[in-house]
Amino acid sequence: MPASTVTSKGQITIPAEVRRSLGLTSGSRVNFVPLDNGSYEFVPATGTVTSLKGSVPAPSTPVTLEAMDEAIAAGAVDGELP
Repeated sequence: MPASTVTSKGQITIPAEVRRSLGLTSGSRVNFVPLDNGSYEFVPATGTVTSLKGSVPAPSTPVTLEAMDEAIAAGAVDGELP
């Protein structure tokens, strides 16, 4: 199992095997996602917009164009969105 040591500055070197597997190169960004059990998942932050499909649930009730227009107009008048 690949391993790293945390430096005094809080940095780690990602082992070459892991970088290759995740497709990470110099300048790649990664996210540390907290899990319910208290640990973290390490995932590349390199993806396409299409990879986000399905990450936000659809609204329980559809919003009409008229309702959107009303919300926009109310925000423009009040300076705040409802």
